[in-house]
Amino acid sequence: MSHTIFVTMLQKQQRLPLWQLVVSRLTVAGLFISVIVLYCLSTLQIAFSPTELPVPHSCALLRGQHSNQSTTNVSQQDNNICAPKVDIMFMKTHKTASSTFLNILFRFGEKQNLKFAFPSSRNDFFYPSHFQHTYVQGYRSGMCFNIMCNHMRFNAPEVAKVLPRDTTYITILRDPAELFESAFHYFGHMVPLTWRIPGEDKMAEFLQDPTFYFSPNGFNSFYLKNLLFYDLGQDNTLDSHDLRVEESIRLIAEQFHLVMLTEHFEESLILLKDILCWEMSDLLFFKLNARKETSVSKLTPELRAKALQWNSIDWELYKHFNLTFWKKVDAYGRERMAEDVAELRMRNAEMVKICIEGGHSVGAGSIREEGMQPWQPIGERSIMGYNLNKNIEKAYQVLCQKMLTPELQYLTDLGVNMWLTKLWGHVRNIINL
Repeated sequence: MSHTIFVTMLQKQQRLPLWQLVVSRLTVAGLFISVIVLYCLSTLQIAFSPTELPVPHSCALLRGQHSNQSTTNVSQQDNNICAPKVDIMFMKTHKTASSTFLNILFRFGEKQNLKFAFPSSRNDFFYPSHFQHTYVQGYRSGMCFNIMCNHMRFNAPEVAKVLPRDTTYITILRDPAELFESAFHYFGHMVPLTWRIPGEDKMAEFLQDPTFYFSPNGFNSFYLKNLLFYDLGQDNTLDSHDLRVEESIRLIAEQFHLVMLTEHFEESLILLKDILCWEMSDLLFFKLNARKETSVSKLTPELRAKALQWNSIDWELYKHFNLTFWKKVDAYGRERMAEDVAELRMRNAEMVKICIEGGHSVGAGSIREEGMQPWQPIGERSIMGYNLNKNIEKAYQVLCQKMLTPELQYLTDLGVNMWLTKLWGHVRNIINL
């Protein structure tokens, strides 16, 4: 918890009698320490290695034996009919519109009656630890899981122990300078090395001389340097000219069938639709987990250059996949892409009119339903949300509700046990009062 938050809490409590102030502070401190202890205990895994059964080649094919739906992971072109692929691994990176895409995956999985590989007790796979197959809730060797999509630190061999061999691997990247600004704002209070940065614009001060403040071994410091590379399981502290960086990028390119770009989200979805044989209706989305504009720090050309220099590995990663992305667009056809993006935008705009009150997002304090409240960063309420329209046509009621449901609430609806995340959420709410 940063000094600023302590000061704010002190100002709010300064009129209380001394004994009430002491009890209040001890209560918050006790809750905070308890959550940290439970968090650490929850990451301990018992070493147990039964005989491992191989994962199936395709869970879609096995599913087809017990389903009337003609769903397969093998693209079948028969009279221009293409069956949707359902075995999918989405490597969810931080601050990249990944929560918006997660909502798309959740709805598709429900529609197709698919089995998700979810974490246990939390909303992530014990991040920032490298993923282990034992982190999956209810895992048994030889089981069929169709979709894995929660936050993790990528570990390809362990992921392969959970998902079928024909799984389509997808991830998403964002311009590293914009991502750094977002990560610094969202995670700053969780990174102790930022607490001693002077001035109101801590990010600008940090970028003037990052090495003065940054420690590779500092608690949660990975959030503030090459976060994309780190999420993908790599060493984020390497020099960008290190040969291991180039090799890691080559390996990532081999592992993922599609690398989407936040800045070209709709084009990314169209490419996704093409490789997964989905329908346009599967791609409908509303922007989730977005910050209010007043909380976004404007990056001057100088600060942007410094942010890219500081996150130089992420910049090399982004440049590589930006190039391959547009090669895929060219192969798809620029004119065809423009037409499909226009159709997706039109259909999304129609859903906005049908579902969203006022046609726009609102601040956390203006969201009426508790179930529509998004997760907020420590010390702030900067993440926007939505209110459902009143008297929505019956045909759209369920779809509107699901499209606007924040990530954690949707995970609960899908049956994920997140007692630890919820406990931490209660502590955050006390801090944010």
